[in-house]
Amino acid sequence: MSEQCPNCLSVRIGKNNYGKKTAGVVGASAGTYGGYAAATAGAQAGAALGIVAGPIGATVGGIGGAVIGALLGGATGASAGVILGDVLDDRVLDNYRCLDCGYSFSVDPDSPDDTH
Repeated sequence: MSEQCPNCLSVRIGKNNYGKKTAGVVGASAGTYGGYAAATAGAQAGAALGIVAGPIGATVGGIGGAVIGALLGGATGASAGVILGDVLDDRVLDNYRCLDCGYSFSVDPDSPDDTH
């Protein structure tokens, strides 16, 4: 069964997803910073291994290690943030909005009529 507005009984319902969007951005930012910080050690290791190829190899190895660490950290943080935001949207925030009257409301995730 689809959601229905408790105010006007319309079935034209949209989702705000504010929690998912916000937590995704915060998670991506924190993950990128954390990944970059952790990648500093990887960059040092890459530079040490790249020194065999000379100064250019050390530079490329160091930069490559830092960039890859930051990207992986950002992707991991964004994924975790989106999952947390989805839970916030479903359990805490009024995530649904009636497209006819503009009323915002939430749906009980434990109700038997919910199709999530």
